[in-house]
Amino acid sequence: MNAPAKTNSMIRVDQAGEYGAVRIYAGQLAVMGSRGPGADKLLTMAAQEEAHRRDFDALLAARGVRPTLLQPLWHIAGYALGAATALVSPEAAMACTAAIETEIDRHYTSQLEEIGSDDPELTALITAAREEEREHRETALAAGAEQAPAYPLLSAAIRLGCRAAIGLSRRI
Repeated sequence: MNAPAKTNSMIRVDQAGEYGAVRIYAGQLAVMGSRGPGADKLLTMAAQEEAHRRDFDALLAARGVRPTLLQPLWHIAGYALGAATALVSPEAAMACTAAIETEIDRHYTSQLEEIGSDDPELTALITAAREEEREHRETALAAGAEQAPAYPLLSAAIRLGCRAAIGLSRRI
């Protein structure tokens, strides 16, 4: 894959991921409310994800990259995942965050290694987002993610789904 096609694919999948994250937090907040246990953490993380989404939206537009055709699916699936995990428990909502951010850290790290010094603008954006994603994972773990019912199974399923969404968004 040549450099523009490679970076276009990266921008597409990263924008889709940040969009999905915004929808996950919307679902969690719809169930848990903005005043429940840990709501301040959810609101902070949701605001950061919204900022990431805006940054990737701007880069998508500036470079003329088409968004994933799966965005309507991610709109529904993200919200449903957020709402479903919040319905289980606040810890399950945090387990969702911890699982996704584990995969996103791996994904962004891989992208940074692939880009090298070829695209400083994209590198800076991914690096900044990755640092906040790592903070989200640590926040979720500190908030009891590992105490969620069936945590190993829940985490593994969410991580698998996240990897599948990345692969699909990269191509479609």
